[in-house]
Amino acid sequence: MKALASEPAIGVIGGSGLYELEGLTDVKWQKVQTPFGAPSDAYCVGRFAGRRVIFLPRHGRGHRVTPSELNFRANIWGFRFLGAQWVISISAVGSMKEAIRPLDLVIPDQFFDTTRRRVSSFFGDGIVAHVGMAEPVCADLAAALATAAQETSATVHRGGTYICIEGPQFSTRAESRVYRSWGVDVIGMTNMPEAKLAREAELCYATLALATDYDVWHETHEAVSVEAVVQSLLKNVATAKDVLRRVIPAIAPARKCECPSLLKNAVITNPAAFPPKTRKKLALLLDNYFPRGRKSLSRGRHHLPRERSRRAPAAGHPRSKPASRSPLQ
Repeated sequence: MKALASEPAIGVIGGSGLYELEGLTDVKWQKVQTPFGAPSDAYCVGRFAGRRVIFLPRHGRGHRVTPSELNFRANIWGFRFLGAQWVISISAVGSMKEAIRPLDLVIPDQFFDTTRRRVSSFFGDGIVAHVGMAEPVCADLAAALATAAQETSATVHRGGTYICIEGPQFSTRAESRVYRSWGVDVIGMTNMPEAKLAREAELCYATLALATDYDVWHETHEAVSVEAVVQSLLKNVATAKDVLRRVIPAIAPARKCECPSLLKNAVITNPAAFPPKTRKKLALLLDNYFPRGRKSLSRGRHHLPRERSRRAPAAGHPRSKPASRSPLQ
């Protein structure tokens, strides 16, 4: 499966409160079938300021999908298939620090994943890859996002750690206090494994986090509630749209970061041992490095010793007879 479009596009994932992206022209809602199931919704494909833009409402239009129900693999795969090279994640978060006030913007550079039920890799089923996550955010995209955010009237915090919890419930006070003791900056339910999968798909990924509340740790502010979140979101979403209008034209079309080659040395499985079904499923990610139809025992890190050739046992030898099949096979 090859990417659908050759023109590089900018992907936008709309979080809670952001279900449509105004200002796009030549708009078309496009459904994508992926090897990993259905994405959250159709993708809104259009143009803005001369750039191709792909928008996906993370929870579906009408907010129908919980954080733990999200098909993260399908969502990210769809962006890569449609030709996205950059993905900006718009995410509502709770603040875990006094200095980050509701309505502030945060551009985190680290993530802490506490989720338990989510599939966090495209790989498996016979093909193993280990993508580096030391720096989970594309520094170039984050810098462009920070510059655009600072041009608005909002207070912007550059850097920080986003802790991702399973949800859909908010934290207990005990949990919130423990998270704060770890030094995290904001708390949310959706950026993991989204960021991990974006790395595997070789997409530049960065988050624009919209602070809506102080979670439940603050002594003088009410505990987070849906009503409070929605009130802040109505104001935050307008700011987020302003940031997007500024950052989309500013993203450089030629990527100079490491993101486009993250899989170059990440696949550890011998290509000759790739299961055909899994290889076909991962074609979108692997074709640049392992062209189909070519098998090699020494590609990249795969320098494996040759197996010694074995002479077939002579007829009549006990090992020349076919082994009886186990009843479990």
